Amino acid sequence: MSAPIDEFHYDGRADALEEIVRAGRPRVMRGLVKHWPVVAAASVSTQSFAEALALMDNGTPVDVLRMPPDADGVVGYRGEAEAFNFTHHRVSVTQALQRLLMVAGQGDAPGVALQSAPVASCLPSFLDRHAMPLLDAGIQPRLWIGNRVTTPAHCDEYHNIACVACGARRFTLFPPEQIGNLYIGPLDFAPTGTAISMARLDQLDDPRYPRLKAALEHALVAELAPGDAIYIPPMWWHHVASLGSLNALVNYWWKQPQGDGLVPASRLGGLLHAILLFKSLPPAERAAWRVLFDHYVFGDEDPAAHIPPARRGWLGELDAEQTAKLLERIRQFL
Repeated sequence: MSAPIDEFHYDGRADALEEIVRAGRPRVMRGLVKHWPVVAAASVSTQSFAEALALMDNGTPVDVLRMPPDADGVVGYRGEAEAFNFTHHRVSVTQALQRLLMVAGQGDAPGVALQSAPVASCLPSFLDRHAMPLLDAGIQPRLWIGNRVTTPAHCDEYHNIACVACGARRFTLFPPEQIGNLYIGPLDFAPTGTAISMARLDQLDDPRYPRLKAALEHALVAELAPGDAIYIPPMWWHHVASLGSLNALVNYWWKQPQGDGLVPASRLGGLLHAILLFKSLPPAERAAWRVLFDHYVFGDEDPAAHIPPARRGWLGELDAEQTAKLLERIRQFL
């Protein structure tokens, strides 16, 4: 039902990242970070990887989730979404690794997931010997470690390059338009900080989610080994399954610069504002606003093409001064 993710061979070209981003499609890059020392350690054993990482740990507490065995390692909800299915802890990277190694041989091991730890804060020396070839050093990585844990489909508004450092991960990606077939959960009660699919890919016959099979017809899948990396474009839904008793991922999020740094970094506020303003309108009025948004925001044609360039104002190219005035005007409406 699914198709493989296209692969991109990085040969050191300076414009490689630009080419990948411009295509706007996921890409797998085999062996992109095979030169990393921690990848070499992982090729020896998970114990060697854990020891190599622990040597860089400065003891800073990081976020770790623990799930009971009956959660099957799937990050999500209990019951009718009345609570999350994990407990939250703050421990060091070394303590998390020790816990993972301790439960590795258990048949009913709890799910353990170290989530989105800023590498510069907890493993600062990692940065010196683990360069990301495609990205500027100013884009800071984050660390994810766990056992057989699955993060259901979710999306980010950032560009993302994720590198497998230990173990294996299966990525199942869906284009943005599949949102209606993925049964996304609450926006304001999300276990991972961003809304996730409430449907499980290993339970396709769940009668609550009949359109999930339709989403899988558009899915792209790749399994990554240590040293491999994947580029995930903004707003693509990605389901990530860790396949071993100890898995580690290092990812890099970034955004293309916009508005001379004056434009808010997150677009989520715009979505939430739109829900508040337009969701409850009568159908005809809501449809009229949809036309305006398509015309001014989402359409491919320039809505100001007929206006003299000197009078295009907020519909034209915004400089820092115009952006500041537009932001001030927006604040007057709030």
